[in-house]
Amino acid sequence: MKKLSSIILVITAFVCNFCFAQKVFTDKDIQIIPKPASLKIVAGVFEFSEKTKLVITDKSQKESANSFISKFEKAAGFKLQITSKAPKSNYVQFVVNTSFENEAYELKASKNNVIITAKNSAGFMYALETLRQLLPVAIESKTVIANTEWIIPAIEIKDKPRFEQRGLMLDLSRHFFGKEYILKTIDRLAMHKMNVLRLHMVDDQGWRMEIKKYPKLTEVGAWRVDQEDKAWNARAVNDPNQKGTYGGFLTQKELKEIVAYAVIKNVEIIPEIEMPAHVSSAIAAYPFLSCVEKPIAVPSGGVWPITDIFCAGKESTFEFLENVIDEVIAVFPSKYIHIGGDEATKDHWKTCPYCQKRIQAEGLKDVNELQSYFVKRIEKYINSKGKKMIGWDEILEGGLAPEATVMSWRGTKGGIEAAEQKHDVIMTPESHCYFNFYQGPQNDEPTAFNAFLPLHTVYEFDPIADAMSSETAKHILGGHANLWAEFINTDALSEYMLFPRLAAFSETLWSTKESRNWDDFSSRINPLFQRYDYLGINYAKSAYLIAASSKVDIASKKVSISLQNEFSKPDIRYVLGDQEITQSAVKYQGAIQIDKTTVIKASLFKDNQPIGKTFTDTITFHKASGSAIQFKTPFNENYKGDGDLSLVNIIRGTKNFHDGQWQAWLNNDMEAVIDLGIKQDIEHVILGSLESQGSGIYFPTAVTVYVSDDGINYKETAKTERAFASNINTELKDFKVSFDTKKARFIKVIATNLGKAPSGGGTWLFVDEIVVN
Repeated sequence: MKKLSSIILVITAFVCNFCFAQKVFTDKDIQIIPKPASLKIVAGVFEFSEKTKLVITDKSQKESANSFISKFEKAAGFKLQITSKAPKSNYVQFVVNTSFENEAYELKASKNNVIITAKNSAGFMYALETLRQLLPVAIESKTVIANTEWIIPAIEIKDKPRFEQRGLMLDLSRHFFGKEYILKTIDRLAMHKMNVLRLHMVDDQGWRMEIKKYPKLTEVGAWRVDQEDKAWNARAVNDPNQKGTYGGFLTQKELKEIVAYAVIKNVEIIPEIEMPAHVSSAIAAYPFLSCVEKPIAVPSGGVWPITDIFCAGKESTFEFLENVIDEVIAVFPSKYIHIGGDEATKDHWKTCPYCQKRIQAEGLKDVNELQSYFVKRIEKYINSKGKKMIGWDEILEGGLAPEATVMSWRGTKGGIEAAEQKHDVIMTPESHCYFNFYQGPQNDEPTAFNAFLPLHTVYEFDPIADAMSSETAKHILGGHANLWAEFINTDALSEYMLFPRLAAFSETLWSTKESRNWDDFSSRINPLFQRYDYLGINYAKSAYLIAASSKVDIASKKVSISLQNEFSKPDIRYVLGDQEITQSAVKYQGAIQIDKTTVIKASLFKDNQPIGKTFTDTITFHKASGSAIQFKTPFNENYKGDGDLSLVNIIRGTKNFHDGQWQAWLNNDMEAVIDLGIKQDIEHVILGSLESQGSGIYFPTAVTVYVSDDGINYKETAKTERAFASNINTELKDFKVSFDTKKARFIKVIATNLGKAPSGGGTWLFVDEIVVN
């Protein structure tokens, strides 16, 4: 029996080795993100086993390798051993070549070994990240995955980044994120071959870094009154005497630990300390920093315009800032300090005696030149400490500081202007780099800033504009993505907004422009999603979502529905009515014509299976469809909907109030009269409305329905009321008014505007359809 078992083991081993030998990799099997500069597959495979050795010669190489070793320990159940001398076969060797560029590497894998060549630890780490993506996705598992072939193709890769600055900004101020999440983010940046993490630690809503010389910055400035139950831009102004309880900060010890970990991962941590605006949290702690020296509270939500800013006339302001900068420099070894410099409303500077005295003494023309003086003086101090200053493109106004690096967010114009003046530039236009924007159809997404940045648009980003000269392009260092956190209050939501857009962004900054192709990238994203699943990353599947656009022909009362998806030539299938989405669903090939009340469901398909969330919509035809409608008070010119008949055109609006289907009234009630043409039996009226309190849009407090035979004499039939309630979300709601069956030709609908927002501002009332049945 023993002899038979031995024979079986030998045969099994032979068969397994034969399988490895027969495994043939093709280009389609290589799904690395970001895409390497060059790649060549050769015959054979390399297999990792418990006997595989890592040949390493110094401590920094070992630090680069530790994460890779840990991957095998968790997923494969064995630990790769480190040695300083290469065995005959079955090893991965690090070879130093000082002629290589920083972060560049070569990876050559054969059946006997893997040779990695690089100049420094960054190159070795990025090579291991590539090696990680050549391995099965199960390498990401936190538990042992049995019966897995830990093989990679025999391959030759030469790779290096296109840009030196490949960054992400995390906003810690609007909502606080702690050390553990920041460390996870550093790991994920390294995984995507990104090398900068900018920490936005100062803004109106919170000061997040311990400054020992000024303890009130964190005792007072790091905490605000908890108004998290209200929409960001609908929060009340706080009383300076009320103690804040919501917030947090990082100690210098914690920040040093973050920096030390980032060094191992080749990630530079750039501190972002805003000035002269976005500093209400500092002024709340130390009122002497402002022109008026009036006590203020740390704001709990949005601030606009930003008038509480540092006084540019007082020497005490600059003494404070220089002391803060000294402590920032002691914690962060980065060659850069970002000082903001944006969105300063200088009203107080115009009347402040200190600021006016400064303008006269320095021979400045106006407050714009005073801001330039402020920025240049801060830059001079930062330069004296051996550091470089970064500022938003507003620092161009009034004259650019001599050695400043400009971060261009208002498009690329400011960046191009600065580069033409031979200043270094980091491109971060909001059109492609603001990850706080929606990434999918708004109805299916968590609340975000009301703009749209889908995955494919991120992938279109290029820091170098086509019109740039080669000389100007030399000053473009790269790009940064920004995740502003007004609407992001948890780690999971932060991950959702970052991934997979960060993967697309990483390829725009690492890979050559010629090698980038959206169809190719979108085919490589699916294995990355599987890795995200193993890693527990709460990534967005928005790219799978179906978006619909509708047009109506009022005369024929037909609705035409078009379906789209981010991917080119998508396999979209749909069903009508009560059917479920299955393989037999109808393949979408053109606009769908609907002429009666119908439920439509659609999904993206891959490998003949539905993927992502199923799109569902109900097209409701009703008795008022296409009927004449008149308003007592005209709708606002900025929100005309789809024309005069928009509220009876069958098409419903989305949570995006700019979608062209909403009509709106500012501070006025909506009073509409619908003429059905002939008397009809009616028993209910539905008014569709939207609420987005942060944008000043509120549900009606009441909807009242009247009926008439002649359009002159009306009788109230029913009314539904809804008291104001604080609402943090953007929400759609149908207000249904039901009553005993009435026969009428004319219907009057009055939706009552809230009239005054809790914050004291005006109120919008938005309506998308009045359904009559």
